Amino acid sequence: MQQPLLEIRDLSVDFVSGEAVNHALKKVSVTVHSNEIVALVGESGSGKSVTSLSVLQLIPAPPVKYVEGSILYYAADGSAVNLLQQSRESLQAIRGNAISMIFQEPMTSLNPVYTCGDQVAEAIRIHTRVTKEEARLRAIQWFQRVQLPEPAAIYNRYPHQLSGGQKQRVMIAMAMCCKPRLLICDEPTTALDVTVQKTVLHLIKELQQETGMGVIFITHDLGVVAEIADRAIVLYKGEIMEEGTVERLFRNPQHPYTRALLACRPVNHQRGTRLPVVSDFMGTPAKESSTQVPAPISNPEVASAVNCLIKVEQLSVWFPRERNWLGKPLRYTKAVNEVSFEIFENETLGLVGESGCGKTTLGRTLLQLVPSTSGKIIYRGKDMVLFGKAELRGLRKQLQIIFQDPYSSLNPRKKIGLAIEEPLKVHRIEPDATARKKRVETLLQKVGLLPEHYHRYPHEFSGGQRQRIVIARALALQPSFIICDESVSALDVSVQAQVLNLLNDLKKEFGFTIVFISHDLSVVRYFSDRIIVMNKGQIEESGPAETVYENPQSAYTKKLIDSIPRGIL
Repeated sequence: MQQPLLEIRDLSVDFVSGEAVNHALKKVSVTVHSNEIVALVGESGSGKSVTSLSVLQLIPAPPVKYVEGSILYYAADGSAVNLLQQSRESLQAIRGNAISMIFQEPMTSLNPVYTCGDQVAEAIRIHTRVTKEEARLRAIQWFQRVQLPEPAAIYNRYPHQLSGGQKQRVMIAMAMCCKPRLLICDEPTTALDVTVQKTVLHLIKELQQETGMGVIFITHDLGVVAEIADRAIVLYKGEIMEEGTVERLFRNPQHPYTRALLACRPVNHQRGTRLPVVSDFMGTPAKESSTQVPAPISNPEVASAVNCLIKVEQLSVWFPRERNWLGKPLRYTKAVNEVSFEIFENETLGLVGESGCGKTTLGRTLLQLVPSTSGKIIYRGKDMVLFGKAELRGLRKQLQIIFQDPYSSLNPRKKIGLAIEEPLKVHRIEPDATARKKRVETLLQKVGLLPEHYHRYPHEFSGGQRQRIVIARALALQPSFIICDESVSALDVSVQAQVLNLLNDLKKEFGFTIVFISHDLSVVRYFSDRIIVMNKGQIEESGPAETVYENPQSAYTKKLIDSIPRGIL
Protein backbone atom coordinates (compact mmCIF):
# COMPACT_ATOMS: atom_id res chain seq x y z
CA MET A 1 0.00 0.00 0.00
CA GLN A 2 1.22 3.49 -0.88
CA GLN A 3 2.73 5.37 2.02
CA PRO A 4 0.56 8.33 3.07
CA LEU A 5 1.78 11.92 2.99
CA LEU A 6 -0.07 12.89 6.16
CA GLU A 7 -1.75 10.72 8.73
CA ILE A 8 -3.91 12.10 11.53
CA ARG A 9 -4.62 9.35 14.06
CA ASP A 10 -7.41 9.55 16.65
CA LEU A 11 -6.88 13.27 17.24
CA SER A 12 -8.84 14.72 20.16
CA VAL A 13 -8.61 18.46 20.81
CA ASP A 14 -10.13 20.48 23.65
CA PHE A 15 -10.39 24.23 24.16
CA VAL A 16 -10.04 25.10 27.82
CA SER A 17 -11.21 28.40 29.30
CA GLY A 18 -11.14 28.33 33.10
CA GLU A 19 -13.32 25.42 34.10
CA ALA A 20 -15.16 25.33 30.76
CA VAL A 21 -14.01 22.68 28.28
CA ASN A 22 -15.10 22.57 24.64
CA HIS A 23 -14.44 19.24 22.89
CA ALA A 24 -13.54 20.57 19.44
CA LEU A 25 -12.35 17.23 17.98
CA LYS A 26 -13.15 13.70 19.13
CA LYS A 27 -10.91 10.90 17.79
CA VAL A 28 -10.66 12.29 14.26
CA SER A 29 -8.56 10.29 11.79
CA VAL A 30 -7.63 11.60 8.33
CA THR A 31 -5.18 10.14 5.81
CA VAL A 32 -3.90 12.07 2.79
CA HIS A 33 -1.75 10.56 0.03
CA SER A 34 0.34 12.29 -2.60
CA ASN A 35 -1.59 13.32 -5.69
CA GLU A 36 -4.87 13.17 -3.78
CA ILE A 37 -7.40 15.81 -2.77
CA VAL A 38 -9.31 15.08 0.44
CA ALA A 39 -12.20 17.41 1.31
CA LEU A 40 -13.27 18.14 4.89
CA VAL A 41 -16.94 19.09 4.86
CA GLY A 42 -19.26 20.24 7.61
CA GLU A 43 -21.03 23.13 9.21
CA SER A 44 -19.29 26.13 10.70
CA GLY A 45 -17.85 25.03 14.05
CA SER A 46 -17.76 21.33 13.08
CA GLY A 47 -13.99 21.12 13.56
CA LYS A 48 -12.77 21.48 9.97
CA SER A 49 -10.48 24.45 10.59
CA VAL A 50 -9.30 23.10 13.97
CA THR A 51 -8.14 19.95 12.19
CA SER A 52 -6.20 21.89 9.56
CA LEU A 53 -4.67 24.40 12.01
CA SER A 54 -3.55 21.53 14.25
CA VAL A 55 -1.41 20.13 11.42
CA LEU A 56 0.85 23.20 11.46
CA GLN A 57 0.41 23.88 15.19
CA LEU A 58 -1.12 27.29 14.55
CA ILE A 59 -3.45 27.28 17.57
CA PRO A 60 -1.79 28.57 20.75
CA ALA A 61 -1.71 26.43 23.87
CA PRO A 62 -3.56 27.46 25.99
CA PRO A 63 -6.46 27.56 25.17
CA VAL A 64 -5.93 24.47 23.00
CA LYS A 65 -5.13 21.12 24.60
CA TYR A 66 -4.23 18.05 22.55
CA VAL A 67 -5.84 15.30 24.59
CA GLU A 68 -4.70 12.34 22.50
CA GLY A 69 -3.66 11.28 19.03
CA SER A 70 -0.84 12.06 16.61
CA ILE A 71 -0.26 13.90 13.33
CA LEU A 72 2.38 12.10 11.27
CA TYR A 73 4.02 13.82 8.30
CA TYR A 74 6.03 11.58 5.97
CA ALA A 75 9.00 13.35 4.35
CA ALA A 76 10.25 12.64 0.81
CA ASP A 77 12.76 10.11 2.15
CA GLY A 78 10.00 8.14 3.87
CA SER A 79 10.84 9.22 7.42
CA ALA A 80 7.91 10.19 9.65
CA VAL A 81 7.70 13.01 12.18
CA ASN A 82 4.91 13.66 14.66
CA LEU A 83 4.05 17.32 14.13
CA LEU A 84 2.56 17.55 17.63
CA GLN A 85 6.02 16.94 19.10
CA GLN A 86 8.15 19.22 16.90
CA SER A 87 10.04 22.28 18.11
CA ARG A 88 9.21 25.74 16.86
CA GLU A 89 12.34 25.77 14.65
CA SER A 90 11.45 22.46 13.04
CA LEU A 91 7.92 23.62 12.33
CA GLN A 92 9.19 26.86 10.79
CA ALA A 93 11.18 24.85 8.24
CA ILE A 94 8.03 22.87 7.34
CA ARG A 95 5.49 25.72 7.27
CA GLY A 96 5.14 27.36 3.88
CA ASN A 97 7.65 24.99 2.34
CA ALA A 98 6.72 21.31 2.74
CA ILE A 99 3.24 22.10 4.04
CA SER A 100 1.53 25.32 3.03
CA MET A 101 -1.86 26.77 3.87
CA ILE A 102 -4.41 29.08 2.28
CA PHE A 103 -6.37 30.76 5.07
CA GLN A 104 -10.06 31.59 5.15
CA GLU A 105 -9.85 35.34 5.79
CA PRO A 106 -7.30 37.09 3.55
CA MET A 107 -7.62 40.51 5.19
CA THR A 108 -6.42 39.22 8.55
CA SER A 109 -3.78 36.99 6.94
CA LEU A 110 -2.07 39.74 4.94
CA ASN A 111 0.12 42.36 6.61
CA PRO A 112 -1.51 45.76 5.98
CA VAL A 113 1.78 47.69 6.05
CA TYR A 114 3.54 45.69 3.30
CA THR A 115 2.64 45.52 -0.37
CA CYS A 116 1.08 42.32 -1.64
CA GLY A 117 4.07 41.62 -3.87
CA ASP A 118 6.60 42.03 -1.07
CA GLN A 119 4.73 39.49 1.07
CA VAL A 120 4.73 36.84 -1.67
CA ALA A 121 8.35 37.58 -2.59
CA GLU A 122 9.32 37.22 1.08
CA ALA A 123 7.85 33.70 1.19
CA ILE A 124 9.81 32.79 -1.95
CA ARG A 125 13.10 34.14 -0.56
CA ILE A 126 12.69 32.42 2.83
CA HIS A 127 12.39 28.95 1.32
CA THR A 128 14.39 29.26 -1.91
CA ARG A 129 17.80 30.78 -2.51
CA VAL A 130 17.02 33.40 -5.12
CA THR A 131 17.82 37.07 -5.54
CA LYS A 132 15.39 39.81 -4.62
CA GLU A 133 14.73 40.56 -8.29
CA GLU A 134 14.09 36.91 -9.15
CA ALA A 135 11.69 36.63 -6.21
CA ARG A 136 9.86 39.72 -7.52
CA LEU A 137 9.52 38.23 -11.00
CA ARG A 138 8.31 34.90 -9.60
CA ALA A 139 5.71 36.68 -7.48
CA ILE A 140 4.39 38.54 -10.54
CA GLN A 141 4.24 35.22 -12.45
CA TRP A 142 2.13 33.72 -9.65
CA PHE A 143 -0.16 36.74 -9.72
CA GLN A 144 -0.66 36.01 -13.42
CA ARG A 145 -1.40 32.34 -12.71
CA VAL A 146 -4.18 33.19 -10.24
CA GLN A 147 -5.58 35.69 -12.76
CA LEU A 148 -5.06 38.93 -10.87
CA PRO A 149 -5.60 41.96 -13.13
CA GLU A 150 -2.44 43.97 -13.86
CA PRO A 151 -0.06 41.68 -11.91
CA ALA A 152 2.85 44.15 -11.98
CA ALA A 153 0.64 46.89 -10.54
CA ILE A 154 -0.87 44.56 -7.91
CA TYR A 155 2.68 43.77 -6.75
CA ASN A 156 3.03 47.36 -5.50
CA ARG A 157 -0.44 47.68 -3.97
CA TYR A 158 -1.39 47.24 -0.32
CA PRO A 159 -4.09 44.79 0.82
CA HIS A 160 -6.63 47.56 1.52
CA GLN A 161 -6.42 48.62 -2.14
CA LEU A 162 -7.72 45.25 -3.35
CA SER A 163 -11.19 43.73 -3.34
CA GLY A 164 -11.95 40.75 -1.10
CA GLY A 165 -11.60 38.30 -3.97
CA GLN A 166 -8.33 39.83 -5.13
CA LYS A 167 -6.85 39.57 -1.62
CA GLN A 168 -7.80 35.89 -1.52
CA ARG A 169 -5.97 35.32 -4.81
CA VAL A 170 -2.85 36.95 -3.34
CA MET A 171 -3.06 34.46 -0.45
CA ILE A 172 -3.37 31.56 -2.90
CA ALA A 173 -0.30 32.76 -4.80
CA MET A 174 1.64 33.03 -1.53
CA ALA A 175 0.72 29.49 -0.49
CA MET A 176 1.56 27.95 -3.86
CA CYS A 177 4.72 29.85 -4.73
CA CYS A 178 7.05 27.27 -3.11
CA LYS A 179 5.19 24.26 -4.58
CA PRO A 180 4.55 22.46 -1.28
CA ARG A 181 4.16 18.67 -0.92
CA LEU A 182 0.96 19.19 1.08
CA LEU A 183 -1.41 22.11 0.55
CA ILE A 184 -4.10 22.88 3.12
CA CYS A 185 -6.93 25.00 1.70
CA ASP A 186 -9.21 26.46 4.37
CA GLU A 187 -12.21 27.82 2.44
CA PRO A 188 -9.90 29.20 -0.31
CA THR A 189 -12.68 30.11 -2.75
CA THR A 190 -15.18 31.60 -0.27
CA ALA A 191 -14.58 35.23 -1.34
CA LEU A 192 -14.13 34.49 -5.03
CA ASP A 193 -16.66 34.95 -7.80
CA VAL A 194 -17.66 31.80 -9.67
CA THR A 195 -15.47 32.41 -12.72
CA VAL A 196 -12.30 33.01 -10.68
CA GLN A 197 -13.31 30.14 -8.38
CA LYS A 198 -13.40 27.83 -11.37
CA THR A 199 -9.99 29.09 -12.45
CA VAL A 200 -8.50 28.61 -8.98
CA LEU A 201 -9.95 25.10 -8.61
CA HIS A 202 -8.48 24.23 -12.00
CA LEU A 203 -5.14 25.74 -10.92
CA ILE A 204 -5.04 23.70 -7.69
CA LYS A 205 -5.88 20.55 -9.66
CA GLU A 206 -3.26 21.39 -12.28
CA LEU A 207 -0.55 21.99 -9.68
CA GLN A 208 -1.49 18.79 -7.89
CA GLN A 209 -1.07 16.80 -11.09
CA GLU A 210 2.12 18.66 -11.97
CA THR A 211 3.85 18.25 -8.59
CA GLY A 212 2.03 15.24 -7.12
CA MET A 213 1.18 17.19 -3.96
CA GLY A 214 -1.56 16.15 -1.57
CA VAL A 215 -4.36 18.58 -0.74
CA ILE A 216 -6.66 18.95 2.25
CA PHE A 217 -9.56 21.03 0.97
CA ILE A 218 -11.91 22.55 3.56
CA THR A 219 -15.17 23.98 2.31
CA HIS A 220 -18.86 24.31 3.03
CA ASP A 221 -19.72 24.30 -0.68
CA LEU A 222 -20.57 20.76 -1.73
CA GLY A 223 -20.62 21.82 -5.37
CA VAL A 224 -16.93 22.71 -5.03
CA VAL A 225 -16.26 19.36 -3.32
CA ALA A 226 -17.74 17.51 -6.29
CA GLU A 227 -15.69 19.67 -8.65
CA ILE A 228 -12.26 19.06 -7.14
CA ALA A 229 -12.03 16.33 -4.47
CA ASP A 230 -11.28 12.61 -4.73
CA ARG A 231 -12.52 11.73 -1.26
CA ALA A 232 -14.62 13.59 1.30
CA ILE A 233 -14.88 13.40 5.08
CA VAL A 234 -18.04 14.79 6.70
CA LEU A 235 -17.58 16.34 10.17
CA TYR A 236 -20.28 17.22 12.68
CA LYS A 237 -19.59 18.61 16.16
CA GLY A 238 -16.00 17.41 16.10
CA GLU A 239 -16.72 13.85 14.97
CA ILE A 240 -16.55 12.09 11.61
CA MET A 241 -20.03 11.15 10.44
CA GLU A 242 -19.20 9.64 7.06
CA GLU A 243 -16.36 9.35 4.57
CA GLY A 244 -15.82 7.91 1.11
CA THR A 245 -15.34 8.82 -2.52
CA VAL A 246 -17.08 12.00 -3.60
CA GLU A 247 -19.22 10.21 -6.16
CA ARG A 248 -20.45 7.69 -3.59
CA LEU A 249 -21.25 10.39 -1.01
CA PHE A 250 -23.20 12.47 -3.52
CA ARG A 251 -25.09 9.62 -5.14
CA ASN A 252 -25.73 7.51 -2.07
CA PRO A 253 -25.21 9.41 1.22
CA GLN A 254 -25.69 7.13 4.22
CA HIS A 255 -25.78 9.52 7.16
CA PRO A 256 -28.74 11.94 7.68
CA TYR A 257 -26.30 14.81 8.19
CA THR A 258 -24.72 14.27 4.77
CA ARG A 259 -28.17 14.15 3.20
CA ALA A 260 -29.00 17.40 5.01
CA LEU A 261 -25.95 19.21 3.63
CA LEU A 262 -26.84 18.13 0.10
CA ALA A 263 -30.49 19.17 0.48
CA CYS A 264 -29.75 22.66 1.90
CA ARG A 265 -28.11 24.01 -1.27
CA PRO A 266 -30.17 26.85 -2.84
CA VAL A 267 -29.29 25.61 -6.35
CA ASN A 268 -31.59 22.64 -5.71
CA HIS A 269 -34.67 24.76 -4.88
CA GLN A 270 -37.08 27.06 -6.65
CA ARG A 271 -37.18 30.75 -5.82
CA GLY A 272 -39.41 31.48 -2.85
CA THR A 273 -39.61 27.93 -1.48
CA ARG A 274 -38.37 27.47 2.06
CA LEU A 275 -34.92 25.90 2.31
CA PRO A 276 -34.57 22.76 4.47
CA VAL A 277 -32.12 22.90 7.39
CA VAL A 278 -30.08 20.29 9.22
CA SER A 279 -32.58 19.94 12.06
CA ASP A 280 -35.14 18.64 9.55
CA PHE A 281 -32.93 15.60 8.95
CA MET A 282 -31.27 15.02 12.33
CA GLY A 283 -34.44 14.47 14.37
CA THR A 284 -33.69 17.45 16.63
CA PRO A 285 -36.19 20.20 17.58
CA ALA A 286 -36.28 22.63 14.69
CA LYS A 287 -36.62 26.38 14.92
CA GLU A 288 -37.86 26.36 11.36
CA SER A 289 -39.26 23.66 9.12
CA SER A 290 -39.02 23.06 5.41
CA THR A 291 -42.68 22.02 5.45
CA GLN A 292 -43.88 25.50 6.36
CA VAL A 293 -45.74 27.56 3.78
CA PRO A 294 -43.15 29.20 1.49
CA ALA A 295 -42.45 32.83 2.28
CA PRO A 296 -44.06 35.03 -0.38
CA ILE A 297 -41.67 36.94 -2.61
CA SER A 298 -42.63 40.41 -3.74
CA ASN A 299 -43.55 40.85 -7.39
CA PRO A 300 -41.35 43.54 -9.00
CA GLU A 301 -44.08 44.54 -11.44
CA VAL A 302 -46.52 45.10 -8.57
CA ALA A 303 -43.85 46.81 -6.46
CA SER A 304 -43.03 49.27 -9.23
CA ALA A 305 -46.66 50.33 -9.37
CA VAL A 306 -46.68 51.02 -5.62
CA ASN A 307 -43.56 52.99 -4.79
CA CYS A 308 -39.98 53.51 -5.89
CA LEU A 309 -37.77 53.60 -2.79
CA ILE A 310 -34.44 54.57 -4.40
CA LYS A 311 -33.78 55.89 -7.89
CA VAL A 312 -30.20 55.95 -9.14
CA GLU A 313 -29.44 58.29 -12.04
CA GLN A 314 -26.14 58.29 -13.97
CA LEU A 315 -24.14 57.39 -10.85
CA SER A 316 -20.35 57.27 -11.14
CA VAL A 317 -17.67 56.51 -8.56
CA TRP A 318 -14.10 57.02 -9.74
CA PHE A 319 -10.92 56.47 -7.73
CA PRO A 320 -7.58 58.12 -8.62
CA ARG A 321 -5.04 55.50 -9.72
CA GLU A 322 -2.20 57.79 -10.81
CA ARG A 323 -1.25 61.32 -9.71
CA ASN A 324 1.34 63.88 -10.79
CA TRP A 325 3.90 65.35 -8.41
CA LEU A 326 1.37 67.98 -7.27
CA GLY A 327 -1.13 65.30 -6.32
CA LYS A 328 -3.49 65.98 -9.22
CA PRO A 329 -5.16 62.77 -10.51
CA LEU A 330 -4.02 61.77 -13.99
CA ARG A 331 -5.87 58.46 -14.38
CA TYR A 332 -8.89 56.96 -12.66
CA THR A 333 -10.28 53.55 -11.85
CA LYS A 334 -13.93 53.75 -12.87
CA ALA A 335 -15.37 51.45 -10.18
CA VAL A 336 -18.93 52.53 -11.06
CA ASN A 337 -19.53 54.31 -14.34
CA GLU A 338 -22.84 56.02 -15.15
CA VAL A 339 -25.28 53.40 -13.87
CA SER A 340 -29.02 54.00 -13.59
CA PHE A 341 -31.67 51.77 -12.01
CA GLU A 342 -34.53 51.74 -9.51
CA ILE A 343 -35.12 49.88 -6.24
CA PHE A 344 -38.74 49.31 -5.25
CA GLU A 345 -40.18 49.00 -1.79
CA ASN A 346 -40.41 45.50 -0.32
CA GLU A 347 -38.38 43.85 -3.09
CA THR A 348 -35.09 41.98 -3.07
CA LEU A 349 -32.72 43.22 -5.76
CA GLY A 350 -29.77 40.96 -6.53
CA LEU A 351 -26.49 42.59 -7.55
CA VAL A 352 -24.07 40.10 -9.06
CA GLY A 353 -20.74 40.11 -10.90
CA GLU A 354 -17.12 39.14 -10.72
CA SER A 355 -14.77 40.39 -8.04
CA GLY A 356 -13.79 43.99 -8.81
CA CYS A 357 -16.84 44.66 -11.02
CA GLY A 358 -17.99 47.50 -8.74
CA LYS A 359 -20.91 45.88 -6.93
CA THR A 360 -19.55 46.48 -3.40
CA THR A 361 -18.59 50.08 -4.26
CA LEU A 362 -22.08 50.66 -5.65
CA GLY A 363 -23.70 49.22 -2.51
CA ARG A 364 -21.64 51.41 -0.19
CA THR A 365 -22.26 54.48 -2.33
CA LEU A 366 -26.02 53.92 -2.04
CA LEU A 367 -25.58 54.45 1.71
CA GLN A 368 -23.10 57.32 1.19
CA LEU A 369 -20.32 55.38 2.90
CA VAL A 370 -18.34 56.04 -0.28
CA PRO A 371 -18.75 59.47 -1.93
CA SER A 372 -19.95 59.52 -5.52
CA THR A 373 -18.12 61.32 -8.33
CA SER A 374 -21.29 62.29 -10.16
CA GLY A 375 -24.95 61.36 -10.49
CA LYS A 376 -27.95 61.18 -8.16
CA ILE A 377 -29.24 58.79 -5.46
CA ILE A 378 -32.85 59.79 -4.85
CA TYR A 379 -34.25 58.26 -1.64
CA ARG A 380 -37.95 58.88 -1.01
CA GLY A 381 -37.84 61.89 -3.33
CA LYS A 382 -34.64 63.45 -1.92
CA ASP A 383 -31.13 63.29 -3.39
CA MET A 384 -28.90 61.71 -0.71
CA VAL A 385 -25.78 63.02 -2.47
CA LEU A 386 -26.78 66.50 -1.28
CA PHE A 387 -27.44 65.46 2.33
CA GLY A 388 -25.29 66.89 5.11
CA LYS A 389 -23.88 64.88 8.01
CA ALA A 390 -26.87 65.58 10.25
CA GLU A 391 -29.37 64.42 7.64
CA LEU A 392 -27.36 61.26 6.92
CA ARG A 393 -27.06 60.50 10.64
CA GLY A 394 -30.84 60.58 10.92
CA LEU A 395 -31.11 58.06 8.09
CA ARG A 396 -28.65 55.52 9.54
CA LYS A 397 -31.38 53.86 11.59
CA GLN A 398 -33.33 53.07 8.42
CA LEU A 399 -30.38 52.13 6.19
CA GLN A 400 -28.12 49.27 7.26
CA ILE A 401 -25.38 47.18 5.69
CA ILE A 402 -24.07 43.70 6.39
CA PHE A 403 -20.40 43.78 5.37
CA GLN A 404 -18.45 41.11 3.52
CA ASP A 405 -15.67 40.58 6.09
CA PRO A 406 -17.17 39.78 9.52
CA TYR A 407 -13.82 39.88 11.34
CA SER A 408 -12.98 43.49 10.45
CA SER A 409 -16.62 44.49 11.11
CA LEU A 410 -16.38 43.57 14.81
CA ASN A 411 -14.28 45.21 17.53
CA PRO A 412 -11.96 42.43 18.80
CA ARG A 413 -11.95 44.00 22.29
CA LYS A 414 -15.72 44.16 22.63
CA LYS A 415 -17.96 41.25 23.61
CA ILE A 416 -20.36 40.44 20.81
CA GLY A 417 -23.42 41.08 22.97
CA LEU A 418 -22.25 44.66 23.56
CA ALA A 419 -21.47 45.05 19.84
CA ILE A 420 -25.04 44.11 18.89
CA GLU A 421 -26.39 46.27 21.71
CA GLU A 422 -24.42 49.37 20.67
CA PRO A 423 -26.77 50.59 17.88
CA LEU A 424 -29.72 50.19 20.26
CA LYS A 425 -27.99 52.54 22.71
CA VAL A 426 -26.88 55.02 20.04
CA HIS A 427 -30.40 55.34 18.61
CA ARG A 428 -32.04 55.04 22.05
CA ILE A 429 -34.26 52.14 21.00
CA GLU A 430 -34.23 50.43 24.40
CA PRO A 431 -33.25 52.77 27.27
CA ASP A 432 -33.35 49.94 29.83
CA ALA A 433 -30.18 47.79 29.97
CA THR A 434 -32.09 44.63 30.90
CA ALA A 435 -34.48 45.05 27.97
CA ARG A 436 -31.56 45.65 25.60
CA LYS A 437 -29.82 42.49 26.70
CA LYS A 438 -32.98 40.45 26.32
CA ARG A 439 -33.48 41.83 22.81
CA VAL A 440 -29.87 40.97 21.89
CA GLU A 441 -30.27 37.41 23.20
CA THR A 442 -33.40 37.03 21.06
CA LEU A 443 -31.49 38.25 18.00
CA LEU A 444 -28.68 35.78 18.69
CA GLN A 445 -31.17 32.93 18.75
CA LYS A 446 -32.78 34.13 15.51
CA VAL A 447 -29.46 33.88 13.67
CA GLY A 448 -28.66 30.44 15.06
CA LEU A 449 -26.47 31.33 18.05
CA LEU A 450 -27.05 30.90 21.79
CA PRO A 451 -27.93 33.51 24.46
CA GLU A 452 -24.78 32.60 26.42
CA HIS A 453 -22.68 33.76 23.45
CA TYR A 454 -23.50 37.31 24.59
CA HIS A 455 -20.36 37.38 26.77
CA ARG A 456 -17.89 35.97 24.23
CA TYR A 457 -15.38 37.86 22.07
CA PRO A 458 -15.19 37.70 18.22
CA HIS A 459 -12.02 35.55 18.21
CA GLU A 460 -13.93 32.79 20.04
CA PHE A 461 -16.17 32.21 17.02
CA SER A 462 -15.64 30.60 13.62
CA GLY A 463 -15.83 32.71 10.45
CA GLY A 464 -19.41 31.68 9.78
CA GLN A 465 -20.48 32.39 13.35
CA ARG A 466 -18.96 35.88 13.17
CA GLN A 467 -20.98 36.57 10.04
CA ARG A 468 -24.17 35.64 11.90
CA ILE A 469 -23.21 38.10 14.66
CA VAL A 470 -22.85 40.90 12.09
CA ILE A 471 -26.25 40.03 10.62
CA ALA A 472 -27.83 40.17 14.08
CA ARG A 473 -26.33 43.62 14.66
CA ALA A 474 -27.69 44.94 11.35
CA LEU A 475 -31.16 43.62 12.16
CA ALA A 476 -31.17 45.13 15.67
CA LEU A 477 -32.65 48.45 14.52
CA GLN A 478 -35.32 46.84 12.33
CA PRO A 479 -34.26 48.92 9.30
CA SER A 480 -36.36 49.56 6.18
CA PHE A 481 -33.44 49.10 3.75
CA ILE A 482 -30.58 46.60 4.08
CA ILE A 483 -27.60 46.01 1.82
CA CYS A 484 -26.23 42.47 2.18
CA ASP A 485 -22.67 42.57 0.86
CA GLU A 486 -21.67 38.90 0.41
CA SER A 487 -23.44 38.29 3.71
CA VAL A 488 -23.85 34.54 3.22
CA SER A 489 -20.69 33.78 1.21
CA ALA A 490 -18.74 32.74 4.32
CA LEU A 491 -21.51 30.53 5.69
CA ASP A 492 -21.85 26.78 5.29
CA VAL A 493 -24.89 25.65 3.31
CA SER A 494 -26.94 24.76 6.39
CA VAL A 495 -26.44 28.12 8.12
CA GLN A 496 -26.81 29.85 4.76
CA ALA A 497 -30.25 28.23 4.46
CA GLN A 498 -31.17 29.39 7.97
CA VAL A 499 -30.07 32.97 7.24
CA LEU A 500 -31.84 33.15 3.88
CA ASN A 501 -35.02 31.79 5.49
CA LEU A 502 -34.59 34.28 8.34
CA LEU A 503 -34.15 37.23 5.98
CA ASN A 504 -37.23 36.16 4.03
CA ASP A 505 -39.24 35.84 7.26
CA LEU A 506 -38.11 39.23 8.57
CA LYS A 507 -38.71 40.83 5.20
CA LYS A 508 -42.25 39.44 5.21
CA GLU A 509 -42.81 40.65 8.79
CA PHE A 510 -41.28 44.13 8.57
CA GLY A 511 -41.51 44.86 4.85
CA PHE A 512 -37.95 46.11 4.36
CA THR A 513 -36.11 46.25 1.05
CA ILE A 514 -32.91 44.29 0.36
CA VAL A 515 -30.06 44.81 -2.08
CA PHE A 516 -28.37 41.42 -2.10
CA ILE A 517 -24.77 41.58 -3.36
CA SER A 518 -23.11 38.28 -4.18
CA HIS A 519 -20.77 36.53 -6.59
CA ASP A 520 -22.90 33.36 -6.34
CA LEU A 521 -25.55 33.62 -9.04
CA SER A 522 -27.36 30.47 -7.89
CA VAL A 523 -27.98 32.02 -4.45
CA VAL A 524 -28.97 35.35 -6.01
CA ARG A 525 -31.41 33.56 -8.34
CA TYR A 526 -33.03 31.78 -5.39
CA PHE A 527 -33.26 34.85 -3.12
CA SER A 528 -33.95 37.80 -5.43
CA ASP A 529 -36.93 39.20 -7.31
CA ARG A 530 -34.77 41.02 -9.87
CA ILE A 531 -31.11 40.70 -10.81
CA ILE A 532 -28.64 43.32 -12.01
CA VAL A 533 -25.44 41.90 -13.52
CA MET A 534 -22.42 44.22 -13.30
CA ASN A 535 -19.24 44.09 -15.35
CA LYS A 536 -16.37 46.59 -15.19
CA GLY A 537 -18.41 49.22 -13.38
CA GLN A 538 -21.42 49.11 -15.68
CA ILE A 539 -24.72 47.23 -15.86
CA GLU A 540 -24.35 44.30 -18.23
CA GLU A 541 -27.89 42.92 -17.93
CA SER A 542 -30.94 43.18 -15.69
CA GLY A 543 -34.36 41.62 -15.34
CA PRO A 544 -36.52 39.21 -13.30
CA ALA A 545 -34.36 36.65 -11.46
CA GLU A 546 -35.67 33.53 -13.23
CA THR A 547 -35.43 35.18 -16.66
CA VAL A 548 -31.81 36.26 -16.22
CA TYR A 549 -30.81 32.88 -14.76
CA GLU A 550 -32.66 30.64 -17.22
CA ASN A 551 -32.31 32.77 -20.35
CA PRO A 552 -29.28 35.11 -20.09
CA GLN A 553 -28.86 37.52 -22.99
CA SER A 554 -25.28 38.61 -22.33
CA ALA A 555 -22.24 36.40 -23.00
CA TYR A 556 -20.81 37.63 -19.70
CA THR A 557 -23.88 36.46 -17.76
CA LYS A 558 -23.75 33.09 -19.54
CA LYS A 559 -20.13 32.72 -18.45
CA LEU A 560 -21.08 33.41 -14.82
CA ILE A 561 -23.85 30.80 -14.91
CA ASP A 562 -21.69 28.20 -16.65
CA SER A 563 -19.03 28.60 -13.94
CA ILE A 564 -21.36 27.64 -11.07
CA PRO A 565 -20.22 24.33 -9.52
CA ARG A 566 -23.30 22.14 -9.61
CA GLY A 567 -21.95 18.93 -8.12
CA ILE A 568 -22.75 15.42 -9.25
CA LEU A 569 -26.26 15.36 -10.69
